[in-house]
Amino acid sequence: MKTIAHRRQPYAGEETRLIKSLSEQDLEEIARGGGWGLARAAELNGVPGPTHLLELAEEIALTEQQRNDIEAIRAQMQADAITAGERFVMAEQALDEAFQQGAPDAKALERLVAEAGRARAALRLVHLNAHVLTLPLLTDAQVSRYSVLRGYRPCHRLFRHPLRLLDQVWRIRGA
Repeated sequence: MKTIAHRRQPYAGEETRLIKSLSEQDLEEIARGGGWGLARAAELNGVPGPTHLLELAEEIALTEQQRNDIEAIRAQMQADAITAGERFVMAEQALDEAFQQGAPDAKALERLVAEAGRARAALRLVHLNAHVLTLPLLTDAQVSRYSVLRGYRPCHRLFRHPLRLLDQVWRIRGA
């Protein structure tokens, strides 16, 4: 019978990380302004992001104008994500350092966790906002094709986005 010490523990080896809560891969992804999975709420609900759209530009038949507009959104997103990512990493590092010195008091802990949370939220907002800015540039057919190419189930944006549905209803009624 194996003892607990002989079984693989979930955090074993992570104590050597520079920042305990972030892997080397996490730090690399954040440093380059990568998505880090922060925009899944948009991506998996039919609101594509600029990076993956540009990767699939030919397959979804992006026009030159669409490519240019999406590239501008992607470049701004990446620049903003690098800045926000640096702030997030610094906040996580401050939290980590507080624990390296022992257990922080309740007030310090609350402040450090809140700052790390705000920094993560700001980073997430950068990525989600890029998805929101990209959507109006695309046709429904392009979004559907994108979803299929990314391996998601096809969605009909008209019915998934109530404001677009209302817009269509008003057009039909002639209002």
